[in-house]
Amino acid sequence: PQKMNKDFCLVFTVTDEVQNLINALEPLKELCIPLKHLETRPSKTSSSHDVFLQLPCSRAVLPLLVGKMRAIVGPITIFQTNELIRGVQSESHCTPWFPRCIQDLDISCNNVIKYGDQLTPDHAGYGDPVYRERRRYFASIANNYRQGEPIPKLEYTKEELDTWKVIFNHQSKLYPAHACKEYNEQFPALFSACHYREDNIPQVEDVSQYLKSRTGYQLRPVAGWIHSRDFLAALAFRVFPTTQYIRHHSKPKYTPEPCPLNIAFVSNCCVYYSSCSDVCHELMGHVPLFANASFAQFSQEIGLASLGASNEWVEKLSSLYWFTIEFGLCMENGQPKAYGAGLLSSCEELSFCVSDQAKYEEFDCTRAVLQSYPTSGLQPLYFVAKSFDDMTQKLCEFAKTIPKPFTVTYDPATQGIQVVDMPCGY
Repeated sequence: PQKMNKDFCLVFTVTDEVQNLINALEPLKELCIPLKHLETRPSKTSSSHDVFLQLPCSRAVLPLLVGKMRAIVGPITIFQTNELIRGVQSESHCTPWFPRCIQDLDISCNNVIKYGDQLTPDHAGYGDPVYRERRRYFASIANNYRQGEPIPKLEYTKEELDTWKVIFNHQSKLYPAHACKEYNEQFPALFSACHYREDNIPQVEDVSQYLKSRTGYQLRPVAGWIHSRDFLAALAFRVFPTTQYIRHHSKPKYTPEPCPLNIAFVSNCCVYYSSCSDVCHELMGHVPLFANASFAQFSQEIGLASLGASNEWVEKLSSLYWFTIEFGLCMENGQPKAYGAGLLSSCEELSFCVSDQAKYEEFDCTRAVLQSYPTSGLQPLYFVAKSFDDMTQKLCEFAKTIPKPFTVTYDPATQGIQVVDMPCGY
């Protein structure tokens, strides 16, 4: 029999039919997992019920259980219970679960909120069945991926290659004048190392191996939208969740999925989730700077800060991610330069963000986490940093204010998270 040595809490939603709840619990019976507590309550956002389960389960079995249940009920939020933290009992008696080893990302990164083929009517590919089938194909690759495996090589279609060519040529002309020097140092190196060309979409596996040799970062395919808690947690391991599909060929310079951080509600707590963009955004926007040691460190620190944080603080860190890794600028010789991936992959906003029309504030964590932002259209405000090292220093000081009874560090030798000052038995 499997050793059951940790208590986990699972929260998910079922429609108002008894059979749906019975179906959701079937994997527990199949895996011989006992149930300690079950509670249901009307959902705040729909005519359904939120379900809270407490059960003992080993980390080895948890991915299998969650995978089976997710196939029945959809997204699941995971917590790990802590009866007592530093002698003070918490109101909820639980700390949000977070990955402790890199293999745990098979749980968190597959907790998909919305799959890549589930398009809205305003999307250019909504009425294109061939395009939607391609998105389903990319999603299936991500669903079957397990951490540590080689990422399958893809053969892109002529339409996809033509779309990439438009973006590649347009953005490449803007980078020398508008991108930060760290980006312009790394981008040309990808031409020979990862076959970045106007007529070739680089293979994610090749790019991942290159980044790993440079800064320890690696890429991992995802099937669609995932919770921002799960997204940020991956950064703690220097793993970046990456989409592999491309925007629709009819509008190559328009991206209707600009990576917003939205809000959903589960039970009595908020659950924030990150949406996905396309392979142009990932490979042109994000990848080059993950090869820079200072930027890689800053990205990882945001991830480490999120581990075990409350939903309120995950929301704040998501805003910080938005104003830095997605839409950040830094000052060079008195001029603002782009380093955010949302800017570097945008045909329109890369020029706008360094123009006289853009509005700036000096980067400050306490300001950025409270600043609202639109998830489409041009940003009305940008935060400008002095340098990546200065950003990291400010972030680390800010992270100390997050109310957690423990601290975490990343061990690159084991690719695991070390927890300090936690109660015995965590």
